[in-house]
Amino acid sequence: MNIKPEQVDGILKSLPQKIRGVVVYGSNEGMVSTLSQQFIKSISPDIYDAFHVSYLEMGDITSDIGCLYAEFNAQSLMGGRRVVVIKDATNLLTKQLKELLDNSSSDSLLVITSSSLKTKDSLAIMAKDEDCLYGIGCYDDRDEDISQVANKFISQNGFSIDNTAFQILCSRLSNDRKISNNELDKLITYMGSNKTIRVEDVLTVISDTSASSQEDLNYFIAQGMVDKAIASYNRLIFEGENPVSIVRSISYHFLKLLDCVVKMEKGESADKVVFSLKPPLMFFRKNAFISQLKIWNKSRILNALSLLYQTERECKTTDLPSEQVASFTILRIANGVKRFR
Repeated sequence: MNIKPEQVDGILKSLPQKIRGVVVYGSNEGMVSTLSQQFIKSISPDIYDAFHVSYLEMGDITSDIGCLYAEFNAQSLMGGRRVVVIKDATNLLTKQLKELLDNSSSDSLLVITSSSLKTKDSLAIMAKDEDCLYGIGCYDDRDEDISQVANKFISQNGFSIDNTAFQILCSRLSNDRKISNNELDKLITYMGSNKTIRVEDVLTVISDTSASSQEDLNYFIAQGMVDKAIASYNRLIFEGENPVSIVRSISYHFLKLLDCVVKMEKGESADKVVFSLKPPLMFFRKNAFISQLKIWNKSRILNALSLLYQTERECKTTDLPSEQVASFTILRIANGVKRFR
């Protein structure tokens, strides 16, 4: 069955006995690593305990399926449940995993990881369909995920940070949790015994590693960041996002801009109209969104929306490759910002 990354903490407080394995996959390698280690630690606090944890590469299993059966059915010399970790898994494991679970009564926990699997791959589908397995897709952190990770990390390490510094910190962190954790580790090391993080500290230590999520793509386009927009779009496509869904999300962003512009034409301030948005913007998006309101007037927004609606129709009703159709539209809109400045 599929579960969400944010459910893991609660589930691991009392891991159901029926769960015999978890498939943790997706392009966010940092999240894959973090969540897989949480499952390992639920059985063995030391992830390198040779008596309770065994690691296999997919190549080992491909060349000798017997090693998987041997490790899964082995008993710990110290007693207690064991964990078998399979790294870099592929769809070649699907049939073998099904046969293993059907023909063994071992209580060992399988922790299967892969950064190349997608939701439509057979191994991911099996994890979704089997009651004894968890499937967890790990893709780019959303804005709220980044904020939660940063806040948790800072509080656990006994630091304090003011709102401005926290906004800058979140805006610079990556959608890949591994990269974000590395940056946060650097910040904590830099601070030493000083427990108050200031704006200057964040700017000195934290690289701008923000990458690609759907929300990032919308902002890159509306601010005319052509290279980042195309890179972000390509990554979303690689992760299995549907071009039509991406186009609709961009349209929704421009509709928000349109709503704000119309209200501003009636005399309301930019701060007021942005504050009234539902759902509200994440706090570190506010300045960027207000800067977009200075770029996009009503006429320009309507032109962009017209192009986006046309693109959605073409993706649905023509034989043109939808990935390229959407990419060309993104390029046109982002490039057009240069003419407005």
